[in-house]
Amino acid sequence: MTQESKRKHVFISHHHKDDVGVDKLTALLSGHGYDIRNSSIRAKPSNQAKLDKGMVSEKTIQRLLRMKISWAGKVIVLIGKDTHKRPWVNWEIEQAKKQGKDIIGVFERGGTDADVPPSLQKYGCERVAWNADSIINALEGTDVPFQNPDGSPAQAASSVPRSQC
Repeated sequence: MTQESKRKHVFISHHHKDDVGVDKLTALLSGHGYDIRNSSIRAKPSNQAKLDKGMVSEKTIQRLLRMKISWAGKVIVLIGKDTHKRPWVNWEIEQAKKQGKDIIGVFERGGTDADVPPSLQKYGCERVAWNADSIINALEGTDVPFQNPDGSPAQAASSVPRSQC
């Protein structure tokens, strides 16, 4: 595999408190020779303050996120403790689906099935444990069975038809 083919343009959807998880994910994949180009928003403290004060309109945020998702080849959703409670994460997943992106859920260490966002349950192509081989196989489009947070095979979470990826 050439270095160019190991470069992946992704959008990593995550709860902003899980920024460290984004760093760990890119480091994990870098350790296996991957060059991860992440287009997700990582709010610096000064920018987060503007967001918290409502100084940036929701429409502006949506437009920016749509552009960043459009640039990415695939969308990775970091599944952490509070991911399922984050309305922006669900919105990003729904936008990724509208744009025809493959959506890969990756459990952070300590993540549980209860942490899976509703939109990921509905539209996710793959859901894998925090394991480099599983994540790489999902990025490469290899058919990876849905996994539990510990990496064991998962049973279907519901009877909702899965998206075709």
